[in-house]
Amino acid sequence: MTIDLTQYIATIPDYPQKGVIFRDISPLMADGNAYNYAATEIVQYARDKEIDMVVGPEARGFIIGCPVAFALGVGFAPVRKPGKLPREVVTADYEKEYGKDTLTLHADAIKPGQRVLIVDDLLATGGTMQATVELVEKLGGIVAGLAFLIELDDLKGREKIGHYDYKVLMHF
Repeated sequence: MTIDLTQYIATIPDYPQKGVIFRDISPLMADGNAYNYAATEIVQYARDKEIDMVVGPEARGFIIGCPVAFALGVGFAPVRKPGKLPREVVTADYEKEYGKDTLTLHADAIKPGQRVLIVDDLLATGGTMQATVELVEKLGGIVAGLAFLIELDDLKGREKIGHYDYKVLMHF
């Protein structure tokens, strides 16, 4: 069975600021069949990659990454904004479509040589993903793949992550 996941994405203009079109995955998450289908598609992509750990940036990367990690039988490591993780962290600065930010990851979250799948809801400018990749690689992890529900094609995020293998379920 194939599900057209685009039917489960709400479009909100001018959010969080004027000129930005926000793609809301809440309707997808609210539908058990669509949510399961999306997570299963990512799991199928990752099955042959020998994944040791799934990493996801807050907060929607948690929403997608946790069920994927569970299905793969591996752990999940959260990437968070500064001040949200209680132990020693590594940091990476990045630019997103409407500002600058910093991401953190626990310094012991990834062991050297671990194969990591990074999962997020959206690939936009690629800044968040570039910073997340940087964090994983700082700790000696191997980025085995990236997976997204949505890619915003016009923002050209794939240019920042182009040499990594990745899977996208929907394009806008």
